[in-house]
Amino acid sequence: MVAPEFSRISADVQLGQNVRIYAFVNLYGCRIGDESRIGTFVEIQKGVVIGKRVKVSSHTFICEGVTVEDNVFIGHGVMFINDKYPRATTEDGSPQTEQDWVCIPTTIRQGASIGSNATILCGVTVGEGAVIGAGSVVTKDVPPWTVAAGVPARVLRKIPRPVVDSQP
Repeated sequence: MVAPEFSRISADVQLGQNVRIYAFVNLYGCRIGDESRIGTFVEIQKGVVIGKRVKVSSHTFICEGVTVEDNVFIGHGVMFINDKYPRATTEDGSPQTEQDWVCIPTTIRQGASIGSNATILCGVTVGEGAVIGAGSVVTKDVPPWTVAAGVPARVLRKIPRPVVDSQP
């Protein structure tokens, strides 16, 4: 993959095969799986793992501590959060460093879809095949194969699992 003009992809990024990256993208210290697509104006921070065949739409921010499994859709402007009590400074007024806070992991399971402008708080798991409605704020785990939406997001209904035909 050749970095598009105006993108910043640091040397420590691990890219799978056939990854598509658009302009004005900032990637550092992350891993992106085969056939994934990263839209314009996306930032993916260190330690993030993006699975195979993931679509990350434009204007999305994926912070340290997030794991996105295979076949996930992330809509435009989705924001992830990795700190429950963010602060700019310590108690003595000095700027906070990495040693002054705890990164809380978040997991998006295989086949989930996250609607545009959703915010995913730290420490949650969005279950396999789950759908998060646009504009939702996810504050707790979302079970597999459900639709969750709202502020805060609540489970609205179950959705059927796709049937995989094992016949040739």
